[in-house]
Amino acid sequence: MDTSVDEIDIKILSCLQEDATMPVADVAAQCGLSTSPCWRRIQALIRNRTILRRVALLDPAKINAGINLFVSIRTSQHSEAWATKFCRAAAQIPEVIEFYRMTGDVDYLLRVVVPNIAAYDDFYKRLIKTGELSDVSSSFAMETIKYTTALPLEYVNVQKSSAEAEPTGQVTKRVRPKRSRNANRL
Repeated sequence: MDTSVDEIDIKILSCLQEDATMPVADVAAQCGLSTSPCWRRIQALIRNRTILRRVALLDPAKINAGINLFVSIRTSQHSEAWATKFCRAAAQIPEVIEFYRMTGDVDYLLRVVVPNIAAYDDFYKRLIKTGELSDVSSSFAMETIKYTTALPLEYVNVQKSSAEAEPTGQVTKRVRPKRSRNANRL
C-alpha cells in the first residue's frame, strides 16, 4: 500500500485537520484542485490509513468533563502478562482519554477528564483495582495553554508532485504524441 503524500495531499490534510466536515468542494478550492480529483485523493488518504478517522470534538465544559488531570503510574510489575492485563483494564475506564507507556521514572501516563473531585475519587478507586501499582500520582491542570488535535505536517516526507499527480501521490507524466508537419495536410 502506497503511503506517500505530496504537497497537494499536505494541503488537503491541513484543511481536514482544521475541519473534517469541510465540503470537498471547499477543500478542493483551497488546494487548487477540482472536486473529483480532490475526493479521489481524500479516499486514497483514507485507504492508506494516513487519515485514520473523522471525529467531532466536544466542548468538555458543556458535557461536564472540564477537569483535566494527568496520572503518573509506577509499578514494580513488568511481566508481559501483567502489562497486558493492566493496559486492557485501564484502557476500559471511560475517563481515561489518553494512555501512554513511558520511559524514565514513570511507567504509565494517563490523561483523564472528570467533572469534580468526587468523580476523580471514583476513578481512582477503579484504577487501583486494575493491577498491582507501586505509586499513583495525579496532577490537575489549572489552565489549558494549548490544545490541538492537529499534527504538525512539517515533518512529512513529501513526494514531489505535479498538477497531474495521481491520488496515490505518484507522479505521472502525460506525454502527447508529436505531430508531424504533414499531419494537418490531407
